[in-house]
Amino acid sequence: MTENNDTKKESSFRPLEKINFILMGCSVGLIILGFILMGGDPTTEEKFNPDIFSTMRIAVGPSISFIGFVMMFFAILYRKHK
Repeated sequence: MTENNDTKKESSFRPLEKINFILMGCSVGLIILGFILMGGDPTTEEKFNPDIFSTMRIAVGPSISFIGFVMMFFAILYRKHK
């Protein structure tokens, strides 16, 4: 009887838990936010757009995206302490 319960527990084992998926969702949100902050109007042949050199597009956006990618790495590897 206990042998059947042990195999049932082993087959229902999942490597990722609910907290992992929540952390991964937050990571994806940060990555998307960083890419949105990097976006904007481009410079064309007719008009120069000085906004392409703004701090938001050069430093803040990529930093937030990078933090999102690093957080994704830890979200996948995170284990809840029992």
